[in-house]
Amino acid sequence: MTGEHGSQVGDRDYQSYLLRLWRATCDGETTWRASLESPQTGERTGFASLEALFLHLQANTAQTKKGGEY
Repeated sequence: MTGEHGSQVGDRDYQSYLLRLWRATCDGETTWRASLESPQTGERTGFASLEALFLHLQANTAQTKKGGEY
Protein backbone atom coordinates (compact mmCIF):
# COMPACT_ATOMS: atom_id res chain seq x y z
CA MET A 1 0.00 0.00 0.00
CA THR A 2 1.24 3.50 -0.73
CA GLY A 3 0.95 6.31 1.80
CA GLU A 4 -0.09 9.94 1.33
CA HIS A 5 3.36 11.05 0.21
CA GLY A 6 4.15 8.07 -2.01
CA SER A 7 6.01 6.16 0.72
CA GLN A 8 5.39 2.48 1.34
CA VAL A 9 2.97 1.82 4.22
CA GLY A 10 3.45 -1.40 6.20
CA ASP A 11 0.69 -3.69 7.46
CA ARG A 12 0.84 -2.16 10.94
CA ASP A 13 0.70 1.43 9.65
CA TYR A 14 -2.83 1.14 8.28
CA GLN A 15 -5.67 -1.21 9.14
CA SER A 16 -9.30 -1.19 8.14
CA TYR A 17 -12.17 -3.35 9.32
CA LEU A 18 -15.88 -3.76 8.94
CA LEU A 19 -17.15 -3.65 12.53
CA ARG A 20 -20.43 -5.32 13.48
CA LEU A 21 -22.00 -4.87 16.95
CA TRP A 22 -25.11 -6.51 18.34
CA ARG A 23 -26.71 -7.18 21.70
CA ALA A 24 -27.04 -10.75 22.92
CA THR A 25 -28.85 -12.12 25.95
CA CYS A 26 -27.42 -15.11 27.80
CA ASP A 27 -28.78 -16.37 31.14
CA GLY A 28 -30.85 -13.21 31.50
CA GLU A 29 -27.87 -10.87 31.02
CA THR A 30 -27.52 -8.63 27.99
CA THR A 31 -24.08 -7.94 26.60
CA TRP A 32 -22.56 -6.58 23.42
CA ARG A 33 -21.00 -8.96 20.91
CA ALA A 34 -18.78 -7.87 18.04
CA SER A 35 -17.06 -9.05 14.89
CA LEU A 36 -14.34 -7.54 12.74
CA GLU A 37 -13.96 -8.40 9.09
CA SER A 38 -10.91 -7.52 7.03
CA PRO A 39 -11.92 -6.10 3.64
CA GLN A 40 -8.50 -7.11 2.27
CA THR A 41 -8.70 -10.81 3.20
CA GLY A 42 -12.35 -11.43 4.14
CA GLU A 43 -11.16 -12.91 7.45
CA ARG A 44 -13.73 -12.45 10.22
CA THR A 45 -13.03 -12.56 13.96
CA GLY A 46 -15.76 -12.69 16.60
CA PHE A 47 -15.68 -11.30 20.13
CA ALA A 48 -17.84 -12.21 23.13
CA SER A 49 -17.44 -8.76 24.68
CA LEU A 50 -16.37 -5.23 23.88
CA GLU A 51 -13.43 -5.71 26.23
CA ALA A 52 -12.20 -8.64 24.11
CA LEU A 53 -12.59 -6.49 20.97
CA PHE A 54 -10.61 -3.62 22.51
CA LEU A 55 -7.83 -5.96 23.68
CA HIS A 56 -7.58 -7.37 20.15
CA LEU A 57 -7.34 -3.88 18.63
CA GLN A 58 -4.75 -2.81 21.19
CA ALA A 59 -2.63 -5.89 20.45
CA ASN A 60 -2.86 -5.31 16.67
CA THR A 61 -1.90 -1.66 16.95
CA ALA A 62 0.86 -1.95 19.56
CA GLN A 63 3.73 0.24 18.45
CA THR A 64 7.24 -1.10 18.53
CA LYS A 65 10.27 0.29 16.84
CA LYS A 66 12.82 -1.80 15.00
CA GLY A 67 15.15 -3.58 17.38
CA GLY A 68 13.18 -2.80 20.54
CA GLU A 69 10.17 -1.30 22.21
CA TYR A 70 8.93 2.25 22.56
